[in-house]
Amino acid sequence: MTRILITRPMPTRVIREAEAQFEVEMRDENTPLKLGQMRGALALYDGIVPTLGDMFSAEVFADGTGSRCRILANFGVGYNHIDVAAAGAVGIAVTNTPGAVTDATADIALMLILMSARRAGEGERMLRAGRWAGWNPTQMLGTHVSGKTVGIVGMGRIGQAIARRCHFGFGMEVVYHNRSDKALDMPARQLESVEAVAAEADFLVLAVPGGAATRHLVGEAVLAAMKPTAHLVNIARGDVVDEAALIAALKEGRIAAAGLDVYEHEPEVPEVLRKRDNVTLLPHLGTAALEVREAMGLMAVENLRAFFAGEALPNPVG
Repeated sequence: MTRILITRPMPTRVIREAEAQFEVEMRDENTPLKLGQMRGALALYDGIVPTLGDMFSAEVFADGTGSRCRILANFGVGYNHIDVAAAGAVGIAVTNTPGAVTDATADIALMLILMSARRAGEGERMLRAGRWAGWNPTQMLGTHVSGKTVGIVGMGRIGQAIARRCHFGFGMEVVYHNRSDKALDMPARQLESVEAVAAEADFLVLAVPGGAATRHLVGEAVLAAMKPTAHLVNIARGDVVDEAALIAALKEGRIAAAGLDVYEHEPEVPEVLRKRDNVTLLPHLGTAALEVREAMGLMAVENLRAFFAGEALPNPVG
């Protein structure tokens, strides 16, 4: 029977579906696979379901010619932790799980916009610490979201879902930068650069894929273009932002605040970010809803089923 390795614990529904079709081994740990474990898995399993943190670099595939594994069915839409070209060179297909994550990730972006604008995290910490003295007219004044300008960097599925929520839900003007033109179902202005978007936005939201092409896309130049009243929101990948440059901009008051769900060196989060009241921090909750994680897992299993049935892959990458 076809042997499958699932690298992290998954929702019960996903495991049941996988076990109905394959011989499944699932790791109990939530830690990323190490180099030796990944190489061993290529030799021992017909397919692998990896996820964020399982760094299938070119080094992993260096001796992979003729390995037993024929497919990496990634659990997640982002796959910058997999060297797709190196996998393909040794005959290993790679798939991902787009679509399933769109709405959940867009919801997190809106939550970060609202939390950052209205100082929600700061307020909760104050209340829990017993420091709230009661309501007063100038208590914790934040900024209004409705009618402001949102700038979106990356107008793919998730970027468009964020834009719809902002425009139709909060009457926000939408400006964006994308590598290609997009046919949109809402009013939005495409600008020529990330810096141009940053200059106009009250809330700058990052929704680009990870990888070498977008590493440190937001650094000193983009942060310098932002208004001193603007908020930066990152729900993409941590290394899209130059964390050191962001910290400097926050310390010097060159931007007002940041809302982050991802970090450059996860799970490490710099102490200076953790201590700043004008930074809202979430532990990578982008897709953390049961229905979404089930849908992602079932999509990964369907990619495996189709591959081993000799059918066209539903979600190939590369």
